[in-house]
Amino acid sequence: MPSELRKLPSVDSVLQQPEAQAAVPIYGRELVSGAVRMALDEARQRVLGGAACPAMAEVLSAVADRLAALAQPTLQLVINATGVIIHTNLGRAPLSAATIAAMQQAAVGYSNLEYDLEQGQRGSRYAHAEGLLCRLTGAEAALLVNNNAGAVLLALSALAQGREVVISRGQLVEIGGGFRIPDVMAQSGALLREVGTTNRTRLRDYEAAIGEQTALLMRVHTSNFKIIGFVQQVELDELVRLGRERRLPVVDDLGSGTLLDTSPYGLTHEPTVQESVAAGADIVTFSGDKLLGGPQAGIIVGRGELVERLRRHPLTRALRVDKTAIAGIQANLLHYLKGEAAREIPVWRMIALPLAELEARAQALAAQAARLGVAAQVVDGQSTIGGGSLPGEMLPTRLVALPVRGADALARALRRGQPAVVGRIEDDRLLLDLRTVLPGQDEALAGCLARALAS
Repeated sequence: MPSELRKLPSVDSVLQQPEAQAAVPIYGRELVSGAVRMALDEARQRVLGGAACPAMAEVLSAVADRLAALAQPTLQLVINATGVIIHTNLGRAPLSAATIAAMQQAAVGYSNLEYDLEQGQRGSRYAHAEGLLCRLTGAEAALLVNNNAGAVLLALSALAQGREVVISRGQLVEIGGGFRIPDVMAQSGALLREVGTTNRTRLRDYEAAIGEQTALLMRVHTSNFKIIGFVQQVELDELVRLGRERRLPVVDDLGSGTLLDTSPYGLTHEPTVQESVAAGADIVTFSGDKLLGGPQAGIIVGRGELVERLRRHPLTRALRVDKTAIAGIQANLLHYLKGEAAREIPVWRMIALPLAELEARAQALAAQAARLGVAAQVVDGQSTIGGGSLPGEMLPTRLVALPVRGADALARALRRGQPAVVGRIEDDRLLLDLRTVLPGQDEALAGCLARALAS
């Protein structure tokens, strides 16, 4: 063993090899040197375990593998074949071509982010989307922050810090990642005043809870779960009337939020932002990257004087969105203004996909799988909206079912491909739902499947 250890090359000798020298202009000397040290350390451990000293070519190959791994971004393209449209783990809403172009334009150069070109002086970054949001929702004013949890945190911090917020026990929801509305409230400094029960809350419960310390009334839309059976919740317009009588603002957290009616697409009606504003909610908060289909953001619309209080709060700066997000949000909102959202925004395009189109695409992929020796079948299935939106709602779809031996191994091979493919496994079959496979990705998906089956 000592003799084998003595055969190990030094770091300098490996760095002098032509292959290592060629890597320096690509990766930089420091990164190459580090990869050489790691490769030699691994070789040393193997020799200590009884292995023979590796040849220089083997060391260089290990260095090349290490450099490739170090330089490979961990965030990579994934083909979503799960059938979950707003897949939080896969980045939620894919963006429209116009949204991507707007974000790219904002990123490659300077822009009038906070500069009024007409007046030749400092402007506001929030003005770029505010006019569109007010026109689309009917609100007096609007504000952007980095996500909806941030929007709720800001609203409570600015309007209720140190005072009570009255909310139904049935609306104390937990959002993604284990974050809970009561915890967000606690961080804001607001005091939670729960009323009613999990399944039934009446207007008189709110009335009885209002006191000198009450700052506002709050409704949280249960967008990620559904309670059925013996249930009752106070309607927003009733809560607004009570708020007006007691001179208390009403905050309506819609969670996902939508500007389009979901019922024409065969889904349960999801409360729209326009409906909340029309009902008189003083502040409405919702997400930009769920049913809205744009970049990640928290959007706040409502009464001008209250939105202005939020805008001036110190927390707004900590939660503010950058120029690329603002450009993307503006471009995404323009789709709604022009009446083209269902055609141009990927989330809505997926929701609206005709079953006949899914059938044709699924049959084409199944035929390609059959040529690879897999008896693929096209079967009925269900797609889901996902992303904490429309819980339990399903859309009929057509799935490509691959009844292969070792479905887990095939799924793993697809996840490790370039690009990665994520499907789902049911009854020892790998299922691929083309509803969530973007236009133009069918050929890439077929190629990934061929490589995974070959491996």
